[in-house]
Amino acid sequence: MAAFDYKALDEKGRQKKGIIEADSARQVRQQLRDKGLTPLSVDATIEKKEGPSAFSSRGKGLSVKDLALITRQVATLIQSGIPIEETLSAVSAQSDKPHVKGMMLAIRGKVLEGHTLADSMAEFPNAFPKLYRSTVAAGEHAGHMDLVLNRLADYTESRQQARQKIQLAAIYPIILSVVAVSIVIFLLTYVVPDIIEVFVNNGQELPALTQSLLIVSDFLSNWGMYIFIALVIAFVCFQYSLKKDAFRLAFHKKILATPFISKLSKGMNTARFASTLSILNSSGVPLVDAIRISGEVLSNDCLKASIMDAAVMVSEGSSLTNSLEKTGYFPPMMLHMIASGESSGELDQMLERTAKNQENDLEGLISAIVGLFEPLMLLVMGVVVLIIVLAIMLPILSMSNIVS
Repeated sequence: MAAFDYKALDEKGRQKKGIIEADSARQVRQQLRDKGLTPLSVDATIEKKEGPSAFSSRGKGLSVKDLALITRQVATLIQSGIPIEETLSAVSAQSDKPHVKGMMLAIRGKVLEGHTLADSMAEFPNAFPKLYRSTVAAGEHAGHMDLVLNRLADYTESRQQARQKIQLAAIYPIILSVVAVSIVIFLLTYVVPDIIEVFVNNGQELPALTQSLLIVSDFLSNWGMYIFIALVIAFVCFQYSLKKDAFRLAFHKKILATPFISKLSKGMNTARFASTLSILNSSGVPLVDAIRISGEVLSNDCLKASIMDAAVMVSEGSSLTNSLEKTGYFPPMMLHMIASGESSGELDQMLERTAKNQENDLEGLISAIVGLFEPLMLLVMGVVVLIIVLAIMLPILSMSNIVS
């Protein structure tokens, strides 16, 4: 049984859309006619042609929030002893998003055909990443789907919470920067020229600071739009260049060599690596495979390549600690904890503690950055406004001295 998306007309000529489970498209059309609907189109959810106007559940992803919710629902229902096909049907019915409904019913159809849950999820790689599918496959193989899915749900929810914290922390600095820059540009392009024009028309000699500010103002007025367009073009070209492997690798390597930014990048990536490796290893995924999959979720290509090299060294008999140490990107505390876990046979627990420590360090670093940014931005804004005020006040004071 598969899932089908349909479009149909009711008796009043209104279009209806939905998803129906059936053995064939012909059966779906018959079900629609039995309901008094006139079928317009019936398409299998995972067999639609890709195109600019075509909907495809296969290519549609899931937000971290939706993935966390689905994982928790599936884990809870399986833990309650409900068969997997009924679980998927219940999760589909629970969702109010059409593409999620279609996705879960399509996965249910594959499961009913005899495929494993992990293989069925592979039909939707954008929604269920390799990390997710590998963990589910390990749970199916070990016969502990409920435990693995609960652990996976915890991991997905913690990832969602960490992303929300970073986004919330970044909102205020971004808004402050945009408002500050906008105010300065407005003052320089509209307010300052009108005020200074009064002194120019009176034939008053302008101080050097006022003349400099007037030059900046004229430059922004005449070339500001061109500068903005050039920046947009440069940004688009940069984004396009990042799609090239060689350029992206060189750029990511540069990030790791840049002071302060490198610390933030290393912190984010090592925290993600530790938490991913922890969930995979504790779910029964072989260590070498777990290292490779954990490396794939990193955002820095240079670090990703180093992790792949580390996986090769582990497969050749090297310890995880030595392999990670040779990359040169992992903090000593993390390496010591992993070494302790390897020697004591408690690598799972140590990886979990390491992941929490790395995430706490990352949150502390981000909080420190945000805490420093606010006063620094206010200081810069104060200096800029002071310069503008002085540039306007100096001619006024000069005029007052001449009159007196």
